[in-house]
Amino acid sequence: MDILMKVWTFFATNVLQQPAFMIGLIVMIGYILLRKPWYDILAGTLKAIVGYLILMVGSGGLVNNFRPVLVGLKDRFQMNAMVIDPYFGQNAVTAGVGEVFGKGFGDAMILLFIAFIVNILLVRFSKYTKLRALFTTGNVQVQQAATAYWLIMFACPFLLNGRVAMLAVMALLLGAYWAVGSNLTIKPCQEVTDGAGFCLAHQQMFGVAVSYYLAGKLFGKENKKNNGKEFKKIEDIELPGFMSIFNDNMVCTSILMVIFFGAILCILGRDYLIEGQFMKEGASMFFYVLQTCLYFAVYLAILQLGVRTFVAELTASFQGIAERILPGSVPGVDCAVIFGFGAANAVTLGFLAGFAGQILAIVALILLKSPVLVICGFVPVFFDNATIGVFANEKGGFKAALLLPFLSGLCQVFGSALIAGWVGMAAYGGYLGMWDWAVIWPIFTVIMKYLSYIGIGIVLVTLLAIPQIQYWKDKKGYFLMTEDYEAYKELKANKE
Repeated sequence: MDILMKVWTFFATNVLQQPAFMIGLIVMIGYILLRKPWYDILAGTLKAIVGYLILMVGSGGLVNNFRPVLVGLKDRFQMNAMVIDPYFGQNAVTAGVGEVFGKGFGDAMILLFIAFIVNILLVRFSKYTKLRALFTTGNVQVQQAATAYWLIMFACPFLLNGRVAMLAVMALLLGAYWAVGSNLTIKPCQEVTDGAGFCLAHQQMFGVAVSYYLAGKLFGKENKKNNGKEFKKIEDIELPGFMSIFNDNMVCTSILMVIFFGAILCILGRDYLIEGQFMKEGASMFFYVLQTCLYFAVYLAILQLGVRTFVAELTASFQGIAERILPGSVPGVDCAVIFGFGAANAVTLGFLAGFAGQILAIVALILLKSPVLVICGFVPVFFDNATIGVFANEKGGFKAALLLPFLSGLCQVFGSALIAGWVGMAAYGGYLGMWDWAVIWPIFTVIMKYLSYIGIGIVLVTLLAIPQIQYWKDKKGYFLMTEDYEAYKELKANKE
């Protein structure tokens, strides 16, 4: 048993929690199953790993670039508050789970392992479950396992006395959430990417599905008031005169970041930036602000390069896994992958609309004298809302790409403040804070808390019923969508 635990710990630490190597392993297995020559397997594996590392450089750069703003709002204005951010949330669980529940954080990693097996089994028996998506984003799985560990122990204290029963229940709930959530994003991803063959496995899977649906119903062709008319997407808007420069994503991102974040950096002031060691003594304030803001465009370009590098290898190699092990399945990947598709400016405008929603919600918490004050972290405000912006623009156009990320920003702050304050995570400085964990998981927690075992059953049955409803609504096209997208498009066109 000790040997097995050591092997699992080594694998979890060096592969499962390192998404670049996890993606590389999946690509390698896929090409082996396709019986590719060894040199193609090696080349494909390396390209997948390097591409994902490029993506992580872009993502990490965006997060680090935002740090002076995040730290400044807390230090300069004495805003002692909880930060909504996946890493702050994970740290809060690590710091507080022993004090609050008398449990070790190590069980959260065992939970991750069992939940991943549940995800695999649900997809393997897709004939019955109707689930087609495998959650492969290891770093996200760690963050979600940690938060789910806390929320379920809070909601179900009657499970604390039995370790095996507790982990079994947790794994069923979390594994079902991974499988069902990522499965919900298959249709949006296939339509936005024209059949690229992946879905999202991140923190806003239900958020994407809900936003995509609302964008179509409120602003798209599905809105009866539009009478099937074409709606204007961001890329369709012809800007007059000098404003046409905003049609270029790099220029648009650069200008908007200088305006919004440049203003915040100027408010924080030169003295604070020097004291915080963000800016060097004697450096020009103007050029520091300009460079910091322009780096957003740089890191976004790097991120998109990483997407293009590894997605082709992943989707090509996954055919081997889909054919031999998990028929009809698709890989669930990081939400940043979608930034390489759709309208590039939807990324920037979705982010800014979500940021505006978060700021408005934070001001409301201050005015209402909320016992839990929230500071927005960059990961939720960017990766949730930029992702929703891309999907909303594709389905409902420019208006949807502004409104739905804005509403998402409100939900992230209000939902996180309510749940983190209630379950006690706010006291340890952080909460995961992204769409699904500010909206969907608080609902799960309330149901389980007040309905006990019946609540657990309701949550699990509801999750597993979702793919059945999806299948019932489109029996002919449901599996065809992942197996032969061109045939699916033809079927869809004939229906219309």
